[in-house]
Amino acid sequence: MTPQPKDSKAPGSVSRRSLLAAVPVVAAATGAALSTPAQAQTTVVVEPSIGQQIIHGFGGMNHTVWISDLTAAQRETAFGNGNGQLGFTILRIPVHEDRANWSREVATARRASELGAKVIASPWNPPASMTESFSGGKRLRYNQYGAYATHLNDFNTFMADNGVNLYAISVQNEPDYAAEWTAWTATEITRFLRENAASIGTRIIAPESFQYRKNLSDPILNDAAALANTDIIGAHLYGTQNADLPYPLFQEKGGGKELWMTEVYHPNSSDSADLWPGALDVGEHMHRALLNGRFQTYIWWYIRRSYGPMREDGQISKRGANMAHYSKWVRPGYQRITATANPQSNVYITAFKSGSKIVIVAVNKNSADVYLPFTVRNAGSGTFATWLTDATRTLAAYTSVTMSGGSFSANLPARSIRTFVSG
Repeated sequence: MTPQPKDSKAPGSVSRRSLLAAVPVVAAATGAALSTPAQAQTTVVVEPSIGQQIIHGFGGMNHTVWISDLTAAQRETAFGNGNGQLGFTILRIPVHEDRANWSREVATARRASELGAKVIASPWNPPASMTESFSGGKRLRYNQYGAYATHLNDFNTFMADNGVNLYAISVQNEPDYAAEWTAWTATEITRFLRENAASIGTRIIAPESFQYRKNLSDPILNDAAALANTDIIGAHLYGTQNADLPYPLFQEKGGGKELWMTEVYHPNSSDSADLWPGALDVGEHMHRALLNGRFQTYIWWYIRRSYGPMREDGQISKRGANMAHYSKWVRPGYQRITATANPQSNVYITAFKSGSKIVIVAVNKNSADVYLPFTVRNAGSGTFATWLTDATRTLAAYTSVTMSGGSFSANLPARSIRTFVSG
């Protein structure tokens, strides 16, 4: 069957929209927000000396077999960081099972790389000659593990020969959601990592569970040989409950490894990305993924789609603006730092630093303005430039705020996302 646009993830598969309706999702559903008058609330305390995870970036997927490639102008919008651009620093591409399609991914990957983005790749299927049918669908034949490692390494070499040094490659996209692609058990993934992954000449991502199911990644973390050949624990967040975002076993055993969220769309693929205030769900979702999940990346599904960060006309959507409030100012190498995360209901604060620079992203989902005092520990005086997205403005330069003695106050307009960047 010819794959179709992944708006419901795959032809013939259960719709993500059905799945998300059936499973509680990370962010609270958009509903009636609190309607309280603007007033002073709990002070937001930012702690630059208490560092958390290093951020590797934000981005999205380009899949030129299922939908058309990004145009030259759209590549600039996605990976440039000027006015009207998303500032993405990660591109995800597919490893097509048919080598004849590999060249289709080069143009966008090369331009993204030239603009400083990391490029990662995920396979949906090995070449058909390597697979077999079984009771659970389709799987890689056990005597083809070495050949499959060669296939992945050949893709890495092909991209390098075409000017793109892959940052990492995955073993399998969503092995636990494989009605239309190849299924892997945790035992099979762990075996491949242990016995074959070391022959692939770039970083390795696994297991990319569709719902961050730990029964796929726990065995990797508990197998020293498999873990040694794994560089990135990758996960998707379709229907993942908030309680399942923390990962104590990774914190215990994942030292030296990276933790990436490599695919999601949120909250659905049926609504326009410009619905407001619904698009604020993306800002809250990113906050929770970074704070509770401690992910180092946040990667959307299709970059250009009616429900994605870029509309089909090539312009940034409201969902995309929410992503850009992080991606434009929280650059690779920045570190998340401790801050008061939820100073009042429906308000979400995430903070980052790079050297002495501080970036604060504030989401207000209330139907009224919220006025908040901020304290930045051990800071002096300075100015924060700010940008705002709300119902009528998109990534608009907004009133700067002055900090004195490490303190300032700021208004968060109703149903808005505002980013503060110190000078």
